[in-house]
Amino acid sequence: MAVILQVALDFVDLPRAVKVAEEAIEGGADWLEIGTPLIKSEGMNAIRHFRKLFPNATLVADMKTMDAGRAEVEMAAKAGADVAVIMGDAPDATIRESIQAGRNYGIKICVDFMNNSKVEERVSNVEKLGTDYIAIHTAIDDQMCGKTPFDILKHVCNKVKTPVAVAGGINSENVIDAVNAGASIIIVGGYISKAKNAKVAVESIKNAIKENKRVYTPLFKRVAHEGIRDALIKLSTANISDGSHRAGSITGLYPIYQNIKLVGNAVTVRTYPGDWAKPVEAIDVAKEGDVIVIDAGGAGPAVWGELATHSALQKKIGGVVINGAMRDIAEIRKLNFPAFTKMVMPTAGEPKGFGEINVPINISGIQVNPGDWIIGDDDGLMVIPISESEVWINHGMDCLEKENRIREEILSEKSSLGKVIDVLKWERK
Repeated sequence: MAVILQVALDFVDLPRAVKVAEEAIEGGADWLEIGTPLIKSEGMNAIRHFRKLFPNATLVADMKTMDAGRAEVEMAAKAGADVAVIMGDAPDATIRESIQAGRNYGIKICVDFMNNSKVEERVSNVEKLGTDYIAIHTAIDDQMCGKTPFDILKHVCNKVKTPVAVAGGINSENVIDAVNAGASIIIVGGYISKAKNAKVAVESIKNAIKENKRVYTPLFKRVAHEGIRDALIKLSTANISDGSHRAGSITGLYPIYQNIKLVGNAVTVRTYPGDWAKPVEAIDVAKEGDVIVIDAGGAGPAVWGELATHSALQKKIGGVVINGAMRDIAEIRKLNFPAFTKMVMPTAGEPKGFGEINVPINISGIQVNPGDWIIGDDDGLMVIPISESEVWINHGMDCLEKENRIREEILSEKSSLGKVIDVLKWERK
């Protein structure tokens, strides 16, 4: 069978899902998936609405059925779906009932293997039960940890004759990995549903499949350790906070100029107010791209100035954060060196040598450990724990992508944020 492009519409608001679907169909999408969030939000009426608007489209109801297979397949079929999704972890009895119900009501069944450690053992049994499709699926939350479906996909495609679908972070760069592994159905969610123009996004995926080539995208891909810095340059502190459940920021410290951007791993310094010995020594400890984070007790005299800045620039250090005082602000601004400080004053302290380098410090209630990622901009400073950096950053990227789409909807429809996201409907009661 020719490779099918299925667009996953994982929205909670029906009008937004419809708009993306219209753009996707115009771009050449083959199947439309009414995503689980939309089904949970709108029920079977979402499927009925899509069937009315897209009478000739193949509609996939991502029911994620784990039990009561007969009843849920019947619901999806009568609402107008062409395919219903059952989970691979469901009991054999549920999968069997779903398949039989599908035959009775004229709807095909896709068995979705998400986070199934025994998928290679189980797919052959599911194939014998008579499923129409098998899906290999990396969950969104696993994608945020950098996981992909491609390795297991190839093994499954070599093992079964049933058409195999694949989902999990597919974009225009990696879609050929899915096709070359043997997938017959390519399920694409965020790359299309969060794109400024879903039509263009669909066309780029279709083109990549047709020409078997990678089409570059700056977004819609998840990073591992080596891609963190590049991702943070794209992100804002607001993205990071939103992506990590409204995580708190360092407060009381301010940038010395506007349109500032600070990114790097922390070299921490604990020193006494005005004692600039350890801050200066930290310059020699830091590596290229690092950020020196100084806790000087939130008080003066200054522990950093122009000469320290020139030294830091020689080492290509990424910036400085000072819970204390600095001076020579005019000169440091001219050098365009990213710096955040609590206060500015002309008086310098003395190099007494008290304190420590690369020890845990705490600024305004936020713990900073050596090596933690620091991101700073005009909104403030966020600390990203090094042990959780990939997850924080991938969630932040997801927030950025969603905002890009919402912004486009506001502008193109000359609407408002409240109307686009239907804020009245989702207010906490």
